[in-house]
Parts: sequence; structure tokens; C-alpha cells
Amino acid sequence: MFLTRMSLRQDALEFINWFIFEVILNAIASVDTSRASATANSIKMAAFRFILPALAIAAGVSAQSSSCSISSTTTIQNSGDGRALASCTTFSGSIAIATGTTDTIDLSGIQEITGSLTADSARMLPGLVSTDMTTIGSSFTLSNLSVLSTLTFPSLSSVQTIDWNGLPALQGLTFTKGVQMASSLSVQNTQLGSLSGINLAQVDTVVIANNGYLNDINMQLGNVTNNLRLQANGGKVVATFPNLIWANNLDINNVTTFSVPSLAAVNKTLNLQSDYFTSFSAANLTSIGQDLIIKDCSQLNNLSFPLLTTVTAALTVANNSKLTQISGFPQLNFVGGALDFTGNFSSATLPSIKTVRGTFNVQSQQNIDSTCSTFQSLAGINNVIQGPYTCNGTVANPTTEGGSSGTSSSSSSKSSTAAASAMQLPAITGLLGVVAAVFGLL
Repeated sequence: MFLTRMSLRQDALEFINWFIFEVILNAIASVDTSRASATANSIKMAAFRFILPALAIAAGVSAQSSSCSISSTTTIQNSGDGRALASCTTFSGSIAIATGTTDTIDLSGIQEITGSLTADSARMLPGLVSTDMTTIGSSFTLSNLSVLSTLTFPSLSSVQTIDWNGLPALQGLTFTKGVQMASSLSVQNTQLGSLSGINLAQVDTVVIANNGYLNDINMQLGNVTNNLRLQANGGKVVATFPNLIWANNLDINNVTTFSVPSLAAVNKTLNLQSDYFTSFSAANLTSIGQDLIIKDCSQLNNLSFPLLTTVTAALTVANNSKLTQISGFPQLNFVGGALDFTGNFSSATLPSIKTVRGTFNVQSQQNIDSTCSTFQSLAGINNVIQGPYTCNGTVANPTTEGGSSGTSSSSSSKSSTAAASAMQLPAITGLLGVVAAVFGLL
């Protein structure tokens, strides 16, 4: 869209240039010595009737282009500054809200910002609105905004990064269309009750933390290429990711429900820690590239990984006080690092295990003699359990292999665009000089 508008402006300027020079050349060609004075007057009349209005049009085109094309950042001081940009369908550059702003800023009219949109420490900013904006080419950053209570972007669908932190008055979003494309999402320290309107399909990084009223997290993510972290949100968080197939890292803390029915692979670590769910299932998960950690989940009584075959590094199931049986790994055959089962369980089974390369540590407060007899037969000469072996029951304070308790804890396009805009005014100035010179000769 922006390139199309720039092309139209360039075409208009080129036409005006051609028109001016044609008028001048025709006038000069018609000059003879007997009619020089009359011809000069005719040219001057033509200039006032045609050339100067044409130059005014060109100047207007250039002025609009310049106001919509900023090489760095435009700072909005008040609502009037925001309205002044309404004619810019595409704003080439970045927009920042001044720290002293007290007005609701309305950026309606702008459909695309090629750079970033930032409001940092504008503590009296009550609202930020744009009914037309669909795209923010860089970051959408909101931080330390004490009274911001209105965030209305009903058309927004694409942002490079969302970084919101310190929005204690923001309780809801009006993102009707929904943001579907972003490489990074960070929402921390807000009063949001849901993330309705943020519905990403693919993302590099997601951090949702310290939002005390947030109990509903539902996204259609298919892949997380870097990290997904949920931590210290509302006390009854239901986190649902029905389409998540692949993730690099999953770090899930303090949730009541974590649903990933389609998850097939985790490239690095799956960490479920200090969660409140009673049951967890990863029905389609087959491999974990590094660690699987399930720890300090005080209400957990059922654990199911029916298709999991490989944990490339460490497997830890520790201090889940209501988990009385560890039997959720029927197909697990390979653990590349240490294996730690510690807690208050009465039995633990790994019917398909073929290799545990690191330390094997199983400790429980309950009697697990039968469990230890089974695992003992896999240690040493059978080469299934290859590292140091420990299996003990009726232990008052079971500890993991590392010693912790197992029972108690818790742009180039911007530059070229700016350069193109900057070239237009000098070109018009040059044309005025040519016209003046011709008049002088006449």
C-alpha cells in the first residue's frame, strides 16, 4: 500500500515537471524580436494560471508525504497531534507517546505503522485508540502506564512484537479482529482478565507473568520456536493450547489447567512446576529434546504420557504429594541423563525402559520394596541403568539427585522511503529556480 502511494506521488511529480518544461519550451520557441514583450507577458500569465498552481499541488503532495514519512520517531504530545496524522494511511517511521500526555490518543486513520508504537512512563495516559490500524511493523510497547484503562484496536492483526508491562488499570482489550501474527508476546503486571483478541498461530516467544486477575489463556498456537512461559498469574488459570504441535521450551507454573492435546514434540525442556492441576496428560507427545520436570504440583494425582518414548536429558518427578503412583510412562524407553522419582508414591513403573544413562534415583516416603526389586534387576550387568543407582522406600525426607527435597517446597525500507521523501522538496525548489531564470531572460 505504501509503495503504491509513493509511486502515485512520484508519477504526479514527474507529470508536473514535464508540464512545466513543456510550457517554458513552447513559450521560448514562440519568442521573436518583434513580439518579445508580449510573449514575456503571455508566459508570465501562463505561469500564474498553470505553472504556479501546479507547483502548489506538488508542494502539497510533498508536504503530505513528509508528514507521513519520518526517518526517526514522531512524538505525540496530545490528542491534536494524533488527529494530525489521520490522513496518513501508512505512517513510515515510529510513533511515541510523550510522558506528559494526559489525553486519550486516537490514531484512527493510520492503517499501518512501519516502525514501532511506544508509550513508556506516560503515567496519566488514559487511553490509546485506533479504529483503522491493522499493522505495526516493529514493536507495540506499553510500559509503566498507571491509569491506562482503554486499549482499542479493533482492526489490528499483525505486530512484530508485543511488550506490555506495568499496566495496573488495564482490565480488558478491544481487539475485535484479533492479533494473529507476532514474533514475540510479553504481557506482565497487568489487571487483564483474559487475552481475548490475541490469538497467535505461530510465535517465537511468549511470556505471560504476574497478571493477578488473568485466569483465561486460550491461544490457537501451532508452534513456539523459542519459549512459552506462564508464571504467577491468577489463582485459577485455565491455559488451553489445542493446536500446539511443537515447542522449543515450555515453562508452565501456577496454573490450574494446562491443556496441550496435540503436542507431539518438545525440542528442549518441558517444565511443569508449582502447578495446581489434579491431572496432566500429553496424549500425543513422543519426544523431549532435553529435560522433563514435573515438580511441586501439590494437587497432582494423575500423570499420563502414553506415547512418550524419549527424554534426551533428565527426567524428574518430584514432590507431588498426592501422586501415589508413577505409572504414566508406558512407552518410555530412553532417558539420556539422570532419572529422579521422589515423593510420597507407593509404586513406580517403567515397563519399556531400555536405557538410563545418568544417575537413577528413586526415593519415597512409602514402602516401595516391590518397585525397587524390579529396578534393581535393571541395574549393573543388564546395562539398562548405566549410572549410580539408588532406590529406597520409607524415607522421611526423600531428595532428588541434586540434593533438593522431594517432599516439601515450593530497516532498509524505512531509509529508502525517507530519502525519497526528502528528495521531493529540493526538486520543486529547483524547478522554481528554473522558472525564475527564464522569466529573467524574458
